[in-house]
Amino acid sequence: MAGDDTLKALPLEDLHKAAGAKFGAFAGWSMPLTYPAGVMKEHLHTREHVGLFDISHMKLFLVTGSGAAALLGRACPIDAGVLEPSQSKLTFFLDEKAGILDDLIVTRLGDTRFMVVANAGNAVADEAHLKTLAKDFDARVEPLDRVFLAIQGPEAEAALNAAGIETGALTFMHGVEPREDWFMSRSGYTGEDGFEIGLPEGDARELAGKLLSDDRVQWIGLAARDSLRLEAGLCLHGQDLSPETDPASAALMWAIPKELRASGMFIGADALRAILEKGPAQKRVGLKPEGRQPVRAGAPLADADGNPVGHVTSGGFGPSAGHPVAMGYVATTLAKPGTQLFADVRGTKIPVDVAALPFTQHRYRKG
Repeated sequence: MAGDDTLKALPLEDLHKAAGAKFGAFAGWSMPLTYPAGVMKEHLHTREHVGLFDISHMKLFLVTGSGAAALLGRACPIDAGVLEPSQSKLTFFLDEKAGILDDLIVTRLGDTRFMVVANAGNAVADEAHLKTLAKDFDARVEPLDRVFLAIQGPEAEAALNAAGIETGALTFMHGVEPREDWFMSRSGYTGEDGFEIGLPEGDARELAGKLLSDDRVQWIGLAARDSLRLEAGLCLHGQDLSPETDPASAALMWAIPKELRASGMFIGADALRAILEKGPAQKRVGLKPEGRQPVRAGAPLADADGNPVGHVTSGGFGPSAGHPVAMGYVATTLAKPGTQLFADVRGTKIPVDVAALPFTQHRYRKG
């Protein structure tokens, strides 16, 4: 909790306390979970206007040098060298069994300059992993000390422009360095149009102040971030993704170019090819419980005869969808939308239907 000295504090923690945040532990950090408006209103405000999220628990790594693209191509199933300038791409660190160690976003900032955004819970391991691999390449891995803010929602661009931040040239999954020590991408974790900005603490305080003076903008906590990403069908590492899951099972093969599937030399490539040749035994799917009872992570799934067929990895209520939403893994033969299964919630069998993802339509600015 907020007073727990073993948890890391966000650089802007005083701002969150002043805003009335309730804190909780997440990935080793003391994080704002909700603000006085509450999770339902925070969620809907982001869908309708602009949510401001402090995601400084996540980590930015600058990877530079003549071997930077080759290093990333070894570490991830990505051809970093063919990315266009400013192009961002979802990718992964895999282990030798093709298990997902982390999901990342890599952005090409220049010929030999890339930004890697990693998840909070894996930041220390990711840094060690990348630095160990970098010894074989002419490349430098530099963890950045930045505040990281996400500005998400249909009025995000207008709010940033009103705060003096020019965004017009950026489209979805592109990122730039708009000024010294700043990194800004048009991306996010809500399914809405939005931006993520890594910047020095002083600049972040100034930007947050300008944004929050705009009636369209509110602080949004981790609880609504979770319900927003779940409605959008976006994975959380440590729940929906883990070293026990692979990109094929996770329905994320769209992130790996076909030529790399066939001949890539990234860590885990042979194991992934074997999985693809055989076909994954299970698949990540959307799940829509009947009624109003949410089905939470960890709930086992069974077929009509009571045979175990999978488990829920994320679940809750979808304020925009208007019903409970969940994701999980089921036997590949049962992954077709409309298949009825049953979740065990504290001994009660809740009917759930396999559902197409996302539960709410993505509204990214792609052009």
